[in-house]
Amino acid sequence: MRKVTVSILFLLVALTWGTTWLAMRIAAETIPPVFATGMRFMFAAPFLISIAWLKKTPLLFPPGQRLFQLVICIFYFAIPFSLMIYGETYVSSGLASIIFANMPVAVLIASILSLNEKTNTIQIGGLAIAIVALMGILLNETNTNSESHWQGILALVLAVIIHATIYTQCKKRSFAVSVITFNALPCFLAGLILTMAGYLFERPLLSNFSVNSILATVYLGAFAGVFGILCYFALQQKATAFQASLVFLIFPLIAVSLENYIYGYAISTKSMLLIIPLAIGIFLTLVSRGASESGRWRESLSKNGRIPDDTEHS
Repeated sequence: MRKVTVSILFLLVALTWGTTWLAMRIAAETIPPVFATGMRFMFAAPFLISIAWLKKTPLLFPPGQRLFQLVICIFYFAIPFSLMIYGETYVSSGLASIIFANMPVAVLIASILSLNEKTNTIQIGGLAIAIVALMGILLNETNTNSESHWQGILALVLAVIIHATIYTQCKKRSFAVSVITFNALPCFLAGLILTMAGYLFERPLLSNFSVNSILATVYLGAFAGVFGILCYFALQQKATAFQASLVFLIFPLIAVSLENYIYGYAISTKSMLLIIPLAIGIFLTLVSRGASESGRWRESLSKNGRIPDDTEHS
């Protein structure tokens, strides 16, 4: 029964994350990126705060960590998610998902630089393979209209770097909070900030918003931003950290397939072939970290039933 539950949760998370990138592309078609991201968080926040109220979960971080909660609001939610949807105004949703699938690689690099984490030959090999394969994909996909492509690519890569940096800072601080606490209030504050900033600087015209774009932001907030978070947390509780992390190898394939099916656009054959070594590289970085990460998760969950700092969500 446990294997069935883990399989269902894994599939739900992969589908949620895979469809998120297409939803961001649809949202950005008629809604400016910053305002769209603000709408996304404003749709998600009421559900998260309501869950916190029903479960009597605190909205604030522990004393001494509340300034860092503001940092998470800005640098985990507001800036990176705005960069993601901004990047998708220049590159395909499939390519965006492939870039973000390198999060485990970015986390490994950030952990080495910030935490002096020990590495092994397998990790370094996986890191090198993933970076070379990703660069090959990016160079191959920018053969045409390279200026705008690189603008979007840089935005997405920066989003990955910021997320990885915040992740390592959470690990460095060694505190554990509920997944709802981590997301609810920062999500709400980020939504307010981005909605106001988007209104002031992007001057969105509501009459220009398409129904599809509005529905996409609702999906990103109310479904992907709430249901996706809860499913991923449940998956991490029931599966090993390595098993849960394998979703990074699956959701880009879903995103690429959906974009091809709906828009008739697919990345080139060369790039598709380069996904194979990219997946191998990511897999090697994951498999060598799996045992230690799993141990830390189990220890934290057994002590207080809360998640530690691994709270990566798309």
